[in-house]
Amino acid sequence: MMVDIELVKFYLQGLQDEICVALEGLDGGAAFVEESWVRDEGGGGRSRVMTDGLVFEKGGVNFSHVMGASMPASATASRPELAGRSFEAMGVSLVMHPKNPRVPTSHMNVRFFVAKKEGADPIWWFGGGYDLTPYYGYEEDCRHWHEVARGACGELYSEYKKWCDDYFYLKHRGEPRGVGGVFFDDLNDLGFEDSFAFMRGVGDSYLPAYVPIVERRVGEEYGQSERDFQLYRRGRYVEFNLVFDRGTLFGLQSGGRTESILMSLPPLVSWVYGYEPEEGSEEARLYSDFLRARDWVNWKVGG
Repeated sequence: MMVDIELVKFYLQGLQDEICVALEGLDGGAAFVEESWVRDEGGGGRSRVMTDGLVFEKGGVNFSHVMGASMPASATASRPELAGRSFEAMGVSLVMHPKNPRVPTSHMNVRFFVAKKEGADPIWWFGGGYDLTPYYGYEEDCRHWHEVARGACGELYSEYKKWCDDYFYLKHRGEPRGVGGVFFDDLNDLGFEDSFAFMRGVGDSYLPAYVPIVERRVGEEYGQSERDFQLYRRGRYVEFNLVFDRGTLFGLQSGGRTESILMSLPPLVSWVYGYEPEEGSEEARLYSDFLRARDWVNWKVGG
């Protein structure tokens, strides 16, 4: 099976550029600062970080293309056939943390792996997806997010939505990280051309999914209590990324660049012992109505 690594790399670098331009325009006050880096074992990347913007308190859009002599444990644990193979991995990963608690945090990642072994055919696959983490719930935002995701994934949407719901779940808390989206991995059964096209469809749909939500909520008023709740809920984001996230574990176990890997963490966060939202509050409604698996696409206004 022929794979065109350079074609994938060209797309991913262009996707990083496109997203950065769009998000800078959306923020209107800050720009991404780029740091190019080289990895000793092979490859490198471009880390772009925005801080203290008008809309985004912190955000990062990273491109990386790295090589290694062996797959780390986070990859071979679920796929033992990859043990003993060298690897080449590339992808774009982003997280945007807004200032206004009424604007949700968003995450997106698309990636491509090739695992090689002398005398054997390469094993390759695509992966990725995106998910939304609101602090205050709005049904129309969740529905829009999932409608765009369904448009990108087609008949695979239901399967990949469930995968996302199951993956972005904090087992020790017994709750999801947010309202989900889509998540896929190990995609190669469509063949290289169609698998690559599917990954592009997901990557290209991130901006249409997220930008309208930001524009709708960024002007809404908030006070210190909403800000405090945002910082508390950001703690869940940190917990997931450091305990469960496969991309974080892969990067750290493969000797990746720590600053780029942990770029996804918010700038400010708090943990409050034994916090319980006030009954009937918007904060309580986040837990009761939004932090659960739900068929958002078929939710109807007034229904």
